[in-house]
Amino acid sequence: MDQMTLWIILGVVAVVIIAAVVAVVMKKKGAPAEAPAPAVPAVQPEPTPAARAESAATAEKKAADESAAEAREESEPETEESEAPATKPAAVEKAEPELEPESEAAPQSEPAAAPESKPAPVAKPEPAASRFERLKARLAKSANPFGKALFSILTQDNLSESDWEDVEDTLLLADVGAEASEQLVDELRKDARITGEKDPEAVRAMLREKLLDLVGRDMDRSLVASRPRPTGAGPSVIIMVGVNGTGKTTTAGKLARLFVAEDKKVVMGAADTFRAAAADQLETWGSRVGVPVVRSDKDGADPASVAFEAAKVAKEQNADVLIIDTAGRLQNKSNLMDELGKIRRVTEKTLPVEEVLLVLDATTGQNGMTQAKVFAEVIGITGIVLTKLDGSAKGGIVISVQKALGVPVKLVGLGEGPDDLAPFDPEGFVDGILG
Repeated sequence: MDQMTLWIILGVVAVVIIAAVVAVVMKKKGAPAEAPAPAVPAVQPEPTPAARAESAATAEKKAADESAAEAREESEPETEESEAPATKPAAVEKAEPELEPESEAAPQSEPAAAPESKPAPVAKPEPAASRFERLKARLAKSANPFGKALFSILTQDNLSESDWEDVEDTLLLADVGAEASEQLVDELRKDARITGEKDPEAVRAMLREKLLDLVGRDMDRSLVASRPRPTGAGPSVIIMVGVNGTGKTTTAGKLARLFVAEDKKVVMGAADTFRAAAADQLETWGSRVGVPVVRSDKDGADPASVAFEAAKVAKEQNADVLIIDTAGRLQNKSNLMDELGKIRRVTEKTLPVEEVLLVLDATTGQNGMTQAKVFAEVIGITGIVLTKLDGSAKGGIVISVQKALGVPVKLVGLGEGPDDLAPFDPEGFVDGILG
């Protein structure tokens, strides 16, 4: 009897130990607590009577039920507490990263898309009619308004020979040029009204007329692209030429704005492929007013091929104006001029070139005249654009450059603003330098 009791006790202990191990395993794996009770050890040390087996089975079942109940009570609360917090933060963390980039991306994408979606309304250029009136005031404030110096001399009583020398010196210092200065002094000395007039207003009026004659009041300064065009004439082509540093690319962009203000459709060609930033600079100007820019994908490409493609695009899009920016410096002067000639020949295979504008820096004065003459001889200039005419510029350059090249100044720039380019008005110019 003692041996049978010992076996029963050992069997119960074994069942309890196995049930506890199973509960722990199920708890770690997150398995349902109501797992089937572990089986009774299949192997007994030695056979037992039927009664001993029946009582052992009853004890084992009772122990298994108790162990399962304990395991269920321990595992269910921990499962609810551990699983619920684990899934909730995971959902929140998953949702938050998805929402944060969207909320951050929206403000960043809207400003970037705004210039592309409506470039023209945002950067509506100033009409040409009002530009020179505003720019004339800047010219009057220039550091070299030589008209004022002439006026102060001519209003003196009894002009002496030294006074007339001062007049000529004033003209020369203003970059009017030796020939034009001598011509003006001779005309003023022969005009008895000047030498005998005492009224300053009368002297000013007569001086104004003489300066207007020198500037050229009757020259045709209109751009071909601004004139009425016959139906089906195609785009008007303008080639911009000039040495680097004169503001040629900037002037091309400002000129595009001027045409946009006249409600014209414009295309630009970035044929200055030797200066890395030239095409990017032109694209920036074009993007502000919705003007497409034809450019090469690589630096140093053939400028003539870019000009040819630009002419093709302008014709296909039925543009009103095509503006081609060109290089201002190659390995030497001969290469530059050959390249400009090639650009013109290739462009004219698609569209006729109606305008070649030479861009000159007004602050260079007479030093830029030699370069201007070379451009005029090689490519055939139809007009001049004078940039930087305010500040230290000497207004007499308008007179001397026209006299040297035989073509009119058509546009002037008097500032750094995007709309500080205007058609040249001789009367407004003379009134500006007289103050």
